[in-house]
Amino acid sequence: MISLLDTLIDFYILAVIVRVVLSWINFDPHNPFVKFLIQITEPVLRKIRQAVPSISGIDFSPMILILGLHILRNLLLY
Repeated sequence: MISLLDTLIDFYILAVIVRVVLSWINFDPHNPFVKFLIQITEPVLRKIRQAVPSISGIDFSPMILILGLHILRNLLLY
């Protein structure tokens, strides 16, 4: 059970990182893979953006989410 949660957390962190990289380049928003990434990451990122506004136009929500997921993993595994 713990290894499944660890794998899911890894997958979600990877999804957030890929989404960030895609935001830096010109991508097709109608691509099914991109739509999937947006659907699984946007609800959580939106809540973080509401709590922590961007500073000088920089969105820190992905970094906060990844940090939170690492903390969650440490709490679950140790």
